[in-house]
Amino acid sequence: MTTAQIAVTALGAVAIVSVLWYFLYSRGKAVAATAGAGGIQEVRVIVKGGYTPDTIVVQAGKPVRLQFYRDETADCSERVVFERFGIDQQLPPFQTTAIEFTPDQPGEYPFRCGMNMLKGLLVVEPTGERRAASSPHKFHDARP
Repeated sequence: MTTAQIAVTALGAVAIVSVLWYFLYSRGKAVAATAGAGGIQEVRVIVKGGYTPDTIVVQAGKPVRLQFYRDETADCSERVVFERFGIDQQLPPFQTTAIEFTPDQPGEYPFRCGMNMLKGLLVVEPTGERRAASSPHKFHDARP
């Protein structure tokens, strides 16, 4: 093998490992919803090459308003899908789209783009005090 072949092979291996790490093992930001007008739990989500934050924490039994701002025109981010809640919403580029629903049951509910490439997680906690995370997504601490 020539030096050029070795370099190309090494760069290819690094690229493969990077892509696998990004899609399988990376964890982005997580955020707990804040109380908005009328007791609605609100979170602003930026869509640009993924969802920021990619983990959203809300409480069960309270209305939720997710404000998705799509900051790109990539085909993959045209829609957001919350299968458990029957939501499949188009996201126009460079606009904010509000999605409102009330999660009844605590649990972890994935959400994704229409092409199933961009993914996030909605964590619904029981109503009451916030506790330490029971999932592998360690995104908040226990409150005293």
